[in-house]
Amino acid sequence: MELVQKQLQQLDQRQIQRLEVLQMSALELRDYLQELSQENPVVDLNESAATSEPGREDEQLQHLRWLADNDRQNRYYQGLWDYESDPIARIGVSGGLEETLPQFLSRQLDRLALDGETARTVRFLASCLDEDGYLRASPEELAQDASIPLETIRAGLAALRTLEPAGVGAENLSQCLELQLERAGVGGPALAIVRGHLESLARCRYRLIADKLGVSVDQVLCAQRTIRELDPRPGAVFNRPEPAPYIYPDIFVDEQDGRFVARSSHPERPAFHINGYYRDLLAQSQQREVRDYLRQKIQAAQEVLQAITQRQDTLLRCAQAIVDRQEEFFRTGEEALRPLRMADVAQALGIHESTVSRAVREKYLQCQRGVYPLNWFFSRGGAGGDVGGAAARVMLRRLIDGEDKAHPLSDQKLCEALAHAGCPISRRTVAKYRDELNIPGTSGRKARKV
Repeated sequence: MELVQKQLQQLDQRQIQRLEVLQMSALELRDYLQELSQENPVVDLNESAATSEPGREDEQLQHLRWLADNDRQNRYYQGLWDYESDPIARIGVSGGLEETLPQFLSRQLDRLALDGETARTVRFLASCLDEDGYLRASPEELAQDASIPLETIRAGLAALRTLEPAGVGAENLSQCLELQLERAGVGGPALAIVRGHLESLARCRYRLIADKLGVSVDQVLCAQRTIRELDPRPGAVFNRPEPAPYIYPDIFVDEQDGRFVARSSHPERPAFHINGYYRDLLAQSQQREVRDYLRQKIQAAQEVLQAITQRQDTLLRCAQAIVDRQEEFFRTGEEALRPLRMADVAQALGIHESTVSRAVREKYLQCQRGVYPLNWFFSRGGAGGDVGGAAARVMLRRLIDGEDKAHPLSDQKLCEALAHAGCPISRRTVAKYRDELNIPGTSGRKARKV
């Protein structure tokens, strides 16, 4: 056995708290302060209306209006969802009819002359539908699981498929479209295609379908237009949509005297203050337990204030470093994005790379071009030269959008065209970016003659 002396660096509780506050998003920080105010009696949250400096609120409002007028993308993030006035379109929407698909189907059973057992089976089958309105389980599986006679299941399924919306209760897409066509009284090539040639139709193999069905290509194209008018997800209208994404920008970027400057979107005053009553009580109380308790609570609140101040300072410094290095993006657009690593920003600011990572986590920057996550401006140099990965993707999409659709460019040709434009990347990287953009290969982009 021997004694070994080692020097270890450990984080104390205060440092851990500051790191946790640093990586909080605006919403997380708000919730954290709400909990803090409930747990710590000395903390009084500063309401924006009560603590805003004179003229500060009007200034921010004017700034937001100016950005909104120049920013279509931000309207997506912060605009309210506009729902149609049609009640059917609002089913399942907060403030709408709040009716589920099984309930909607059950209400229609009154007009059908069904016996009690069959009606109960229809309601059971309606409860087994997935969110798209499909019944994925087979009649045999349903009969076995529910201990219902198979013939009763089949009778209930037949009744279910006569209800609205058309196509509900189908086992798959082909049958769903088939039910809708039959309900509309449409036959011919359209019905034959949905029964056995949907995959060929998706691949635009019109000539192949025409030869197999013994019809003309024009008839196939006409059938395609009919099929496109059908609803592949008849039950989706009853689904409650996900809440609209709402983003609080942490940083505003303005142009001042030809230079882009990052500015914090939060008020300059602290998010909360320490209640004066408890300060006075600490100074006046003669009870040791009361003084110790208040001293502990006030110190904890002060440490949170220091952590928030440090968070704002670090975030603003990181944002300004990003803006300085991506200045051409703010002037001309995504094609001007340069490769940027978090290590580059960390070195410029004299902080650790993990601090930069925490600072930009779930933080957003708003400028004239829209709202962007701060980490969106970083890339690992996936593209060559002075072009970043995001810019390379933009250039790739523009090349593909402008190509001759009868003779689309191969990945190798795209690679050569990008290199000629000052973005030298490998063919494998071109294929990777193309997949990320959901752009098919050469054969999938080629326009087929009809």
